[in-house]
Order: sequence, then structure tokens, then C-alpha cells
Amino acid sequence: MSTSASAASRRIKPTLETKFHIDYDWWSRDERELRTYLLSHLAPDRRGFFVENQETEEIDWIDPATAEVKKIDALQRALKEASQQDDFITSHTSLVDAVFRVFLANQNTPLTPIELGERIGRQPMTILRTLAGANVYKGIRPVMEER
Repeated sequence: MSTSASAASRRIKPTLETKFHIDYDWWSRDERELRTYLLSHLAPDRRGFFVENQETEEIDWIDPATAEVKKIDALQRALKEASQQDDFITSHTSLVDAVFRVFLANQNTPLTPIELGERIGRQPMTILRTLAGANVYKGIRPVMEER
């Protein structure tokens, strides 16, 4: 997302129908440490593996449907596995972390506050007020339509 698109996203007034996603450019633009934050979404035992093996970037993964061996990002795979656990999103997960985890689990497919509310059990207006405020939390921003 370009700087002008970022400025435009701050000018729009999001509604309950506005789709949001993780803007990964926000992380690099503001020099934030995405990998550290992603690690915080793993269980402590899995997190320890990545802390000890910082060089681990790709692993061989066998596609269960085709039996094809593919190289995939090890952290992304661990996050995908974590997202399938019952305790990945709980009533004790902060709203921002819960929304971020929904996007991790769905490969960052944009969702509205209504759709997010259904997935995390929170009120859509509360989600909208949080995500549409002056602060950008963890790079979660409205999706900008290409013109």
C-alpha cells in the first residue's frame, strides 16, 4: 500500500460493512517487529523452537491432497496449526489479538466488523470503534479499493 493509499485509508469513515485486513506494509513502514509479534500467537513450546532456531525459514511440507512436497515458511505453518487449536481465540483473548488471529487463520481474507464479531464473539460496533479509531492496532486497517 502506498503512502497516498495510507493517507486515504485514514480519511475514510469505516462502517459495519467496511472490510478490514492486516496491512503488512504498515509493519515494515513503521519498522515494527512483525516476527516477534507473530511468535506471540504460538503456544510457548512452539514459540521456544522459533526463538532457538531463528534461521529456520522454510520447511518441506507434503500436501495431503496431492502428496506433492512444497517448501513453505515454517512460522506460517506453525501459525496455521495453532489457528486450528480450540484455545487460539478465547473469551480472554484481547479484541485486537482476536481479530489479528482471525486474519492469521483465514490467510488475511478481508472481513467486516459484523463477520469478525461472529468469529470472535464480540459486538460488531465495539470492533468497528476499535479498528476505525485514530490509532492503527497491529496493522489492522480498512481495505482500500483499487481505483
